[in-house]
Amino acid sequence: MNLQVKQRIPLKIKRMGINGEGIGFYKKTLVFVPGALKGEEVFCQITSVKRNFVTARLLTINKKSKFRVQPACSIYEECGGCQIMHLRYDKQLDFKDDVIAQALKKFKPAGYENYEIRHTLGMENPQHYRAKLQFQTRSFGGSVKAGLFAEGSHRLVSIEDCLVQDQLTQQIINGLVKLLDKHKTPIYNERKIAGLRTVMVRKAQATDQVQLIFVSSRDLHLAPLIKDLTADFPQIKTIALNLNTSKSSDIYGEKTEILWGTDTIKEEVLDYRFSLSPRAFYQLNPQQTQVLYGQAVAALQVSPEDHVIDAYCGVGTIGLALAGKVKSLRGMDIIPEAIADAKQNAQDMGFDNCHYEAGKAEDIIPKWYHEGYRADAIIVDPPRTGLDDKLLDTILKYQPAKMVYVSCNTSTLARDLVKLAKVYDVKYIQSVDMFPHTARTEAVVKLVKK
Repeated sequence: MNLQVKQRIPLKIKRMGINGEGIGFYKKTLVFVPGALKGEEVFCQITSVKRNFVTARLLTINKKSKFRVQPACSIYEECGGCQIMHLRYDKQLDFKDDVIAQALKKFKPAGYENYEIRHTLGMENPQHYRAKLQFQTRSFGGSVKAGLFAEGSHRLVSIEDCLVQDQLTQQIINGLVKLLDKHKTPIYNERKIAGLRTVMVRKAQATDQVQLIFVSSRDLHLAPLIKDLTADFPQIKTIALNLNTSKSSDIYGEKTEILWGTDTIKEEVLDYRFSLSPRAFYQLNPQQTQVLYGQAVAALQVSPEDHVIDAYCGVGTIGLALAGKVKSLRGMDIIPEAIADAKQNAQDMGFDNCHYEAGKAEDIIPKWYHEGYRADAIIVDPPRTGLDDKLLDTILKYQPAKMVYVSCNTSTLARDLVKLAKVYDVKYIQSVDMFPHTARTEAVVKLVKK
């Protein structure tokens, strides 16, 4: 490979990669170009040279794709939070179908060539869908800014009008920034100042109730600010403080304390209402969550005598859609507040056949089996890292007859299917566009024991 950093080359883009970048070949060398689309002829500049590939920066487009559109976001390229807003939306859905196919081709689970990959279910209006934001706060010249770090850096991009963020949550963070200035709240920086690091704002779509978490490296006196903020935004029902004194990139520390308001807010999905604690996980696109969970319930096809495990259950949202249709439901999650919510949600809905425990699925499920419990069906909704090896081994050991895998990372899904496909037939993979304008997608996989 003779390519050098800063070298400029012409390139024809053959396909798009899993991160939304354009991919081409220059003298048999693989070249990745963020911002380029399939079919385009571009001029680019090499930014890094690796052993098997190079990356490049898009300079000019000599032949444009007919599916290229002008992003409506003014900070699209600077922010980096979205990767494919320059691709027409219907073609974004085609791209997400292909991302699943690429992952399967890379990991090659048994029979993958014959898997049914159903077309990605998109949104009618793919804007302002994010009901949760986590913005970093920093101080510049005595003025507070909130936003996201530019990709691969600790340079904050101030965001005041995000095209994919729920508009109320954006208004709240904008109002909060002014109040942080007004009340001279200490703002964290990596070098020497202890103070506010991150703000989380989440809105329940069904009720417009809002909860907010201040993440700080020290205790803060927030009472005057909270008084102003809740007067300006009566939708806010919960304000919490999370202390994170570590130097790591983890957003949250272990301790979260409610400073003001109620412990939970109320949200709805499918045909039921449930409670959400500030730290409990819930999908960030409520509108598409209806679609996703509906697909998961349909894929599992439970019967009245089934015993079901809901692994990585969060506040119980997917499992509670099944509770009225099965003999028993058991779930676990590593966040104790989420398990407390799940127990309360089951009680509020009148279910006495649900059992929840706080802990890791890979530890709790073997314990249950050792105690004599047997599941007919299991639903897993793991984080982006996919299934823990110990949990995979447990599933393969006990082999529930039916399984649904809800995945937010196509690569770890395909990796896990290598093991699962030895015991289960993959009936289909249904992708749901939970994250329009980004390269990410969510998938529901129906598996049935061979």
